Formats: sequence, C-alpha cells, structure tokens
Amino acid sequence: MAPPLLNLDGIKLTFGGTPLLDGAEIAAGPGDKIALVGRNGSGKSTLLKIAAGLVEAQDGEVFRQPSATVRYLPQMPDLEGFPTVRAYVEAGLGPADDPHRATYLMEHLGLTGEEHPADLSGGEARRAALARVMAPEPDILLLDEPTNHLDLSVIEWLEEELVRTSSALIVISHDRRFLERISRATVWLDRGRTRRLDKGFAHFEAWRDQVLEEEEREQHKLGRQIVREEHWLRYGVTARRKRNMRRLGELQTLRQRHRSHRGAEGSAVLVASEATESGKLVIEAKNIAKSFGDLAVVGNFSTRIQRGDRVGLVGPNGAGKTTLLKMLTGTLAPDSGTVRLGVNLEIATLDQKREAADPNETLAHYLTDGRGENLVVNGEQRHVVSYMKDFLFKPEQARTPVRELSGGERARLLLARVLSRPANLLVLDEPTNDLDMETLDLLQELVAGFAGTVLLVSHDRDFLDRTVTSIVAPEGNGNWTEYAGGYSDMLAQRGGKRLDERKARAKATDAMPTAETRPADAPKAPAKKLSFKQQFALDNLPKKIEAVTASIARLEDAIADPAYYERDPVGFQKTIAALDKERTTLAAFEEEWLELEMLREELET
Repeated sequence: MAPPLLNLDGIKLTFGGTPLLDGAEIAAGPGDKIALVGRNGSGKSTLLKIAAGLVEAQDGEVFRQPSATVRYLPQMPDLEGFPTVRAYVEAGLGPADDPHRATYLMEHLGLTGEEHPADLSGGEARRAALARVMAPEPDILLLDEPTNHLDLSVIEWLEEELVRTSSALIVISHDRRFLERISRATVWLDRGRTRRLDKGFAHFEAWRDQVLEEEEREQHKLGRQIVREEHWLRYGVTARRKRNMRRLGELQTLRQRHRSHRGAEGSAVLVASEATESGKLVIEAKNIAKSFGDLAVVGNFSTRIQRGDRVGLVGPNGAGKTTLLKMLTGTLAPDSGTVRLGVNLEIATLDQKREAADPNETLAHYLTDGRGENLVVNGEQRHVVSYMKDFLFKPEQARTPVRELSGGERARLLLARVLSRPANLLVLDEPTNDLDMETLDLLQELVAGFAGTVLLVSHDRDFLDRTVTSIVAPEGNGNWTEYAGGYSDMLAQRGGKRLDERKARAKATDAMPTAETRPADAPKAPAKKLSFKQQFALDNLPKKIEAVTASIARLEDAIADPAYYERDPVGFQKTIAALDKERTTLAAFEEEWLELEMLREELET
C-alpha cells in the first residue's frame, strides 16, 4: 500500500464552547477521490483549509509528502491584483508545468483569458479559480464547493475532467449527482469527528442512517444500564450493607458517558405558509419576446402554467433564465406578446443573489420586518426565536447581524423569510446554493408537496429530477422549449443530447426573429399532437384521479361512523373539510382530463 500523500490525524480546533473539530481524521493517497460531507457549520471548509496549510490546528498531526504539490479552491476566490484572468491562472503554474494546459482549461470553462478580474461575475470568477488550481495537475486537489454558480454543461464537463485526473481529490459539494459521479470514498464530518466509508457518495446516506440508528440504540442501552445500576444502589441488599466502590465508580463512568454524548444535529423544519387557493390558470404566456439591443434573449415563447405545476428553468448563465422568469411573473414587460396572470395570486420570491437582506439588520428584525418579537406563519402566531429554531438557528443568534452569517446560514435565513409569507406561487431562483444536503432534502419535499405552483431555476440535476413536472430549456438564438418531467426526462426526450452551452447562450449575431420582426401574415404550423406537457398530464391524471377517489372513500367511511362526532367533534369537522377539498380536487382532475382527451381526439382526426 502506497504511503499517503496527505494525512490529518487527531485534529482539534475550537473557537470557544463546543469544539468545532474534536479528533478529526482524513487521509488521501495517490488517485484517491474523496467526498467530504457534513452539515453546514460542521467544520468541513475549516478541515480543508487545515489540509491546505491555511489554518493551523490547535492539536493533532498534519502530514504532507514533502514532494507533493497541493492546490486549494476556496469558496470565494480572490483575483485582486491581476491584470487579466490569464495572468491569474498562469500564476498558479510551476516552472515545469505546461502553459497550454491553462489555455485548454480556460477555453472549456468559457473564458478567453483577456477578461479583467474586476468585471467577472461570481460564476466566471469560480471558473477562473478552477482553471488556476487544475492547470498544474497537482498531486493533491482540494475543492470547496466547485459547482457553485456553474452552468450545467460546465458541471458535466468538470465531472469528466475530475474522473480522468490522476490527482488525489478531496471535494466538498452539495451537488449529489456530482459527488456520486466523481467519488470513490466518503468522509463524514459529524459533531467534530470523522467517519470514513470506502465507497462513493451514492452509498453514503444509507450508511449514515445505519450509523445513527446504531448510535441511538447504544445510547438507549446505556440509559437503561444506568437505571439498573441506580436501582441497585438505592435498593440492593448488598448496597445497603456496604458500598461497593467498584460499582459506584462504574456508575459514575456511565453517567459521564451519557452526559458527554453529543446527539445528532437536529433537522430544519421547512413548512411553507400557504395562501388561499389561486385560480386554475396561474400564468399564460403567448409569443413573448425580449431583446437587449441586438441580443435576442427570448423569442416567441408560449406556455400555459396551471395550479399545481412545478416548472424548472435550466440553461447556462447568460441564456436568460432570470429574464424569462421575470416576464412570466409580471415583473418585466416583454417586448412583444402577452402574459396573463391568474386570479388570487400571492407570490413569494427567493432572490438568486441573496441581496434581499440588509447586512446590518439582525436576524429577528429581518424575519419580523421590525414588528416586534412575533410573526404569523400559516395563520399561527410564532415567537421569532421559536421559528428560527426550525431553521437550525440558535436563540442567541436572534440579535446577530446578517453580515456575520455564513453562506449556508444566509441561505437558510432567506428561506425562512420566504416560507413565512403566505403564497400560492413560489418563485425560487437558485434555492439550493449553499444549503447542506439535509436541508436540501427538506426543501425538496416542500417543493414537491407544495399545494400551489412553483417556478424554479436551478443547476442541481438531482433536485430538478425530484421536484419539477416540466423543464424549460434554451435551444439557442432566444428559442426555448418545454419538456415534460425532470432533467433526466428532458435528456431522454432529446435523445440523450445535453444542452450545448455555446449554442444555448443568447447570441446577438444570429438572433432568431422576434414577434416584432416576424411578418404578420407568416402562417403558423398547425399542431399535430399534444405537447410533451399535455401528454404527460394526460398519462398521469388517471393515477391522480384513482388516488383522490381512494382518499374520498376513506374519508366517507370515517364520517359514516355514528360515534365519530361524539368521540371527536373537532376531528369530525376537519374530516368533513378534507372531504370537501378532495371532492373539489377530483372534479378539477376530471375536468382537466376531459379537456385533454377531447383535444387529443381533435388533433388525431
């Protein structure tokens, strides 16, 4: 077995209070590809900085092979002081490194090298930093959230590069599919300590749940053992005659073990405040177009979004996802075409740039809008500290300024504010950035189960597959297409063909004609069949109708019990209300199915 290139053993670090790292370990040998996972705030980035030599541990041993080269990608790269991106990237090369490698990487990452660092967006700065750390092909590559702010096409290209590289990798990422693709081992940082699984991330979650279940059983057994020993101490005949000092010492040891055990971190509680039900039609866009000068961003796009739809928008940065989103929600007027919003719409928006929060405002003031110590969530008055706990904030953080939060904490804070507002249309622009996987799981369940309508922009393929009912993707030249299902379904409908980033990004030189420039008498091609979205709905409505019918039958059986009202009058009234809601849902499903079936027959004749 080859000696490790990097070995961290017994690493301890504390900033006062509970230790951040308490005996953490991680080792990487030649060719290792390790996913470093854990909750936000668990110390993953700190451990990676210790491995890179940027932070010094208070205790423990850090070993790096003297001849090994190490490159570290921070979450916030600093390009200050460099005249161009090329100068920044080439500054990371050693004397024997190939400068053509830097050019190759910049080209594939969508950079020319002549860009000025001050003019770069967050995604472009991340690309430049990736080129800098990957260009020397180091022995050890330490990557902290490499996929943040990257396009889907770049993420997929980066996966292939990292799978092929001979460098030892330690990677922190919230992108499940990315980690599943590149990792061969997983290190879990939990409550200051690390556990290693010699399998890729795809096997991690089942193993983690097994570990936590075993830990819970051990703590339960320890608690019962303490109860038995305390009973013997109080009531045992031998104990009354003379104290057995050995058993007393063992009891004290058991108590100490039980008290010192740090239980698993709690989970966030994500519940959206639902407003009154919107109309059946939520958004109808007809032939909308938008250009900026000669640059066509959206050209002649039409869609019909109904209550309960969850629509995902994908595509590279610069393709116009946010522009299209703003037009669909009525915050940006199209150059041509029409957008009609349904009735009773109440919209809650999560901003991509996380700019909604004043950095000097306290968490409590931000969540309550400065209206005291309480807020109303789902019609229930909650104290702000109690509500903050649902999102894993500590009570003492109520008076903490927003500027002191980490990226993950800020993401949770904005989610807390958005979800406290009554809404029947959620507009989420990159909601998964900076969230840990446990919170992502809960957000996924919330989006998938939301009774209203969701518009979602994301580069997270796994999150899209688990949540949306259709995907809107750019095809180039301002042209957008809607596909039924999630991201994988979109790829299947495209014959496995991925989005071409260069083609999908809007280009001024070959812009499609918009509705303004298209001849008025140009005939439209007649529809030959149902759209993907309509066919998807038609195929799945019978299953929904069957499920709602079964639910109605169960509710009717419950209220048929003559003793039900006397036994639980409140529950009886809730059951009646639930039955009415289910009957309304069934009628809507049947009406939608009938309309689609009639349309299908009309198109086929």
